[in-house]
Amino acid sequence: MISVNDFRTGLTVLIDGQLYRVMDFQHVKPGKGAAFVRSKLRNLRNGSVNEKTFRAGEKVEKAQIDNRKMQYLYAQGTDHVFMDLESYEQIELPEKQIEYELQFLKENMEVHIQSYQAEVLGVELPTTVELEVAETEPGIKGDTASGGSKPAKLETGLVVQVPFFVNAGDKLIINTSDASYSSRA
Repeated sequence: MISVNDFRTGLTVLIDGQLYRVMDFQHVKPGKGAAFVRSKLRNLRNGSVNEKTFRAGEKVEKAQIDNRKMQYLYAQGTDHVFMDLESYEQIELPEKQIEYELQFLKENMEVHIQSYQAEVLGVELPTTVELEVAETEPGIKGDTASGGSKPAKLETGLVVQVPFFVNAGDKLIINTSDASYSSRA
């Protein structure tokens, strides 16, 4: 058990039998009345985001999430196959469970699979990934880095806004948290 005063972003807790990851929190000390903690929690089983307020000092159960390094192998129908790099054990995850993450996954990419007491929760992506531009409008001479943006379709099917100077075949660094362009690789 931990106190809600010890909340930090990324912490996983168990509340009323549900697993939540702390996305954001704020300690509030009003001039009148007791202090409290306002938090934004993501349900790890269904992906919903809830806002919850706790009294200062209230206790919640800390959940131990296991992260196993695995490699994304291939898609098999609507399932996606991952292999443990140490034991070579393979697991299949349904497409609906990792819908957002599939925008960034390439074959042979290494990711962390999160699980809680043998229940697979999902895929933890790296902060950034390198993806190749599959198609975009050609750049025009004179376009600058600060002159606007255009859509580019990447090799995984993800469409992001990129500067005008980016061309098809370029490798880009993409932020996985918000699916945005970061830089050229």
